[in-house]
Amino acid sequence: MSDEAPINEHTRSSLVTRLSWLRAGVLGANDGLISTAGLVVGVAAASANIQDITTAGIAGLSAGAISMALGEFVSVSTQRDTETALIAKKRHLLKAHPDEGREWIASFLRERGVSVKTTSLVIEEFSDKEVFRALLRHGFGINEQEVVNPWVAAGTSMLSFSIGAALPVIAMLISPADIRISVTFVGVLVGLGLTGGLSAYLGQSSKRSAVIRLLVGGALAMAITYGIGQMLGTTPF
Repeated sequence: MSDEAPINEHTRSSLVTRLSWLRAGVLGANDGLISTAGLVVGVAAASANIQDITTAGIAGLSAGAISMALGEFVSVSTQRDTETALIAKKRHLLKAHPDEGREWIASFLRERGVSVKTTSLVIEEFSDKEVFRALLRHGFGINEQEVVNPWVAAGTSMLSFSIGAALPVIAMLISPADIRISVTFVGVLVGLGLTGGLSAYLGQSSKRSAVIRLLVGGALAMAITYGIGQMLGTTPF
């Protein structure tokens, strides 16, 4: 068996993994944008005090980033433990019954139209290590070299959420009091449009639909929290 196939497979798997993390980061940024924007707009509608707005924005950013990181860490840790346990179990079973792995690969190839003769030739070329990797990859969707890392997942979620959440906070702080909410509203919608388009590009879906969904959802969230702020406090306008 040539060395080219495993290299190409590894490269393709690495690319898929990187795109998955990037897309998760974009979604985290969207969450940060919408949730924090809703919070600071609501507070700004109730009070013109910039200290109140800043405190609410930073508190929302911090709490949201920590919550995202913790949730992702727990979720990915569970996935990693499950994958690690499965890898160990299958490695033990194949050591005890090495022919079962080759029989599974042969059956896998024949089901996909590969002839018996060709299947036999392919199986003969497979080393035990390659049989194990193929079994994990095609049988369970696991790449032994790229088991998910909970620390990377947590860090990515925290960073992406913080970046998204920072935009409405900064917009509030640098804008004049009389147009503070309007500038933040527009800035957040622009950010959502950009991240929505990028998310659709990574997912190879409709950019228009993705952007419209985010814009409508973000605008609705800010409008609702603005209305709540108006009812519970005094508007700065």
